[in-house]
Amino acid sequence: MIDTLIIVPTYNNAGTLENVLQRCLKQGLPVLVVDDGSTDGTAGILDGMRDLEGVMADSDRPSLSIVRHPENKGKGCALKTGFEEARKQGYKYALTIDSDGQHYPEDIPALMDAKGERTLVVGSRSQMGADGGGSFANRFSNFWFRLYTGVNLPDTQTGFRLYPLMELPSLTLLSARYEAELTLLVFSAWKGLELKPVPVHVDYPEDRVSHFRPGADFMRISLLNTLLLLVAIFYGWPRTLLRRLAGK
Repeated sequence: MIDTLIIVPTYNNAGTLENVLQRCLKQGLPVLVVDDGSTDGTAGILDGMRDLEGVMADSDRPSLSIVRHPENKGKGCALKTGFEEARKQGYKYALTIDSDGQHYPEDIPALMDAKGERTLVVGSRSQMGADGGGSFANRFSNFWFRLYTGVNLPDTQTGFRLYPLMELPSLTLLSARYEAELTLLVFSAWKGLELKPVPVHVDYPEDRVSHFRPGADFMRISLLNTLLLLVAIFYGWPRTLLRRLAGK
């Protein structure tokens, strides 16, 4: 029985979306697209793939399902919609991958090989020497993440991950935009989940569209870091210490 759903949040990535979806479907898993209020040609592309929709038949052929937000709400909201839909459909795991073409769906089996009931698998771009995983923003995020949790991850900003759905922190913690993914990592670490990095390939195609706003989003992440430091002092560090003492 298939227990994993691929979730592809997308917003105005018409140039790369279809290629990403076709390659995901070849991995033998069902795919859910969360169209976060796209205003480009995304709707037409998804309408053209309607023949792939539906429940998986006896042939075990993967299917495509689509959920649409009437307006753009942000990646955090798109992920929350995807997780809730995956739980509703009875899946135990959700594998998230960006629709801008930077990730290789062919790396999905490597993430699947590392999955566990209390393991959050993190696709690590920097372990493959990729610029995306070694950028200043990612190094900055890695430093603060290690400070909050004591866990050393090489790529805390990647969107290529495999989540154990039943063990995730409360989804009410998620903010609307990119910083939601960092929040998930931090609270998962405090909850005691194993965070396992797996090397993945990365590419930046010419028609890739990134919605990361260097100024505004970096400021949001900086403010989140300030808040998380306070939460770490009064909640995260004490909880981690108690869990470690209980394990001795």
